[in-house]
Amino acid sequence: MKTIPFFPYADLFKRDEAALTDIMMGVCRRGAYILQQECRDFDANLAKFMGVKHAFGVANGTDAIIIGLKAVGIGLGDEVILPSHTYIATAASVHLVGAVPVLAECGADHMLDAADVEKRITSKTKAIMPVQVNGRTCDMDALRAVAENHGLMIVEDAAQGLGSKFKGQCAGTFGKFGTISFYPAKLLGCFGDGGAIVTNDDEVAVKIALLKDHGRNADGRVVAWGYNSRLDNMQAAVLDYKLKSYPQEIERRRAVAARYQAGLGDMAELALPPGPDADARHFDVYQNYELEADRRDDLRAHLDKNGVKTIIQWAGTPVHQFKDLGFTVDLPKTDAFFKRCLMLPMNSAVTDEEVDYIVKTIRGFYGK
Repeated sequence: MKTIPFFPYADLFKRDEAALTDIMMGVCRRGAYILQQECRDFDANLAKFMGVKHAFGVANGTDAIIIGLKAVGIGLGDEVILPSHTYIATAASVHLVGAVPVLAECGADHMLDAADVEKRITSKTKAIMPVQVNGRTCDMDALRAVAENHGLMIVEDAAQGLGSKFKGQCAGTFGKFGTISFYPAKLLGCFGDGGAIVTNDDEVAVKIALLKDHGRNADGRVVAWGYNSRLDNMQAAVLDYKLKSYPQEIERRRAVAARYQAGLGDMAELALPPGPDADARHFDVYQNYELEADRRDDLRAHLDKNGVKTIIQWAGTPVHQFKDLGFTVDLPKTDAFFKRCLMLPMNSAVTDEEVDYIVKTIRGFYGK
């Protein structure tokens, strides 16, 4: 029986081994390890791809959020509203700058619910942080309306959203800053940790540039306190190479999603993510294919028995359920979602035949 992995990590290198080897060896031969031309090229090309003025590679996606929050002045006692349907890094970043993460519900589309956000605004609220999860961008019209009505800033965790759009605008470009992750399993993945911060605000850009590199200005003089959070030059070289074919990566993921939709869309036992052409306002890039399923755990065991590897995102734990961190908020919609959610294999290496096998296996489980 063939095994279909959830994500084929080794394929990241094997499918383009010769070119990637040349790139990495070139960096090593030149001794070009820290903040060299590859970093400058990637920052420029990422900014161009996303349609923003400034992009900065940093060490990882968590650092990106922390530095972004510091750059826009969020700190001690400020409240930032974000979804509980996210990785712990989003909330941790808020906490680590001295602010308070305020957790909100996800809506029917599994994204941050603007109506619930509005209910959680207090006199201490300073920002709303939508998380562009699974390769989809939130309804930014609704969230920006709430922000504008209450004089709040938007800051984005777009770790999983590179290339996704709402009304033609890229995730990560709607607020004061946006962040991206280049973790290996991300849409655009490197061979270790990596991240980026993007902004259209010139003043914020100056602060980010200082914060990411020990507070050093363009002349190398330390003029502020800063972090050591620089995207590794070799990772920048790999990412810049992969960015050139990124549109094809997105196209393939959308094709896989369409095939899942065609094979499973008629099943009452499942709630699928929106199909690629379901809503003209959204251009989804399918970082993940996360559905809801009746008898989720039994279905997952059946898929595993038949060689299909799946995961439950973030080990099945939304942020508000980490009681050791002091959260006491009640989020019944998010709780209900995490009892049913499951992610199927979604990447550009999965074949049409494998998708069809996964569909057949799921349909068989439900007696279809």
